[in-house]
Amino acid sequence: MTQINYSKSSKYTDLDTIYAQCSGPGGLKLSDFMAQKMGIRPDTRLLDVGCNRGVQACFLAKEYGVSVFGIDPWDDRMDGRPMVEHAQANAQQWGVENLVLTQKIGVPETHLASESFDFATSTTALEMVRGISGEEGYIECLKEIRRVLKPGGIFALGEPMHLDVPLPEDLEPYVSQPEFPWKECFRTVDSTVADLKLAGFEIVESGYAPDAWDWWMEFAKHDPFCKKDPDDDPKTLAVDNGRWTSFGYIIAKK
Repeated sequence: MTQINYSKSSKYTDLDTIYAQCSGPGGLKLSDFMAQKMGIRPDTRLLDVGCNRGVQACFLAKEYGVSVFGIDPWDDRMDGRPMVEHAQANAQQWGVENLVLTQKIGVPETHLASESFDFATSTTALEMVRGISGEEGYIECLKEIRRVLKPGGIFALGEPMHLDVPLPEDLEPYVSQPEFPWKECFRTVDSTVADLKLAGFEIVESGYAPDAWDWWMEFAKHDPFCKKDPDDDPKTLAVDNGRWTSFGYIIAKK
């Protein structure tokens, strides 16, 4: 199992800015973690599925020398602009505009050519597809990602997952939100591994991120929506206290 060195991501210390540009827990530490688990190499091509504002894509391009194509069909919750417009602006700010390209599309209908990418990653994105389209829609997205990977290509999936324990009764009301309820969106690592196998992937490694709860605590403290509404996700995490919510990762091969 790869030992993670956070020397690249630890240089970026303004967590308020980082979490304003990322979705979910982990920030650039998550990207660093996934890059090392994937074995990203310079001068290769990576697909970032659900790139959000693109800061994690910019980090991978700058620190790992990979060419990133980011896709995201959504508009920003703060200003209504397409996420990919923010991503291109961030690419210029990071000085990686020649390595980061984005387009407002999503899985499972990317319309990209087959076998185009050496690597693919998706973090804190596809669990929302599960909430919208169910398990079948989730697996269709995984199949599309596999299609656009080159033979032997590596896919790194990282998303909020729950531990393999019963949902605590006192937590249930907090994870039953009307919009993207965690109890509907989150699965265990083993359940998600099964989905990737159904999509045709070979599993290389899987588990719960060792720093998952620390990432969630950073998220609760620095995410702008958490700061705006401490009775929402921060309250849920406080009630949970690490009993159920976690963050899982899966490294898979085509």
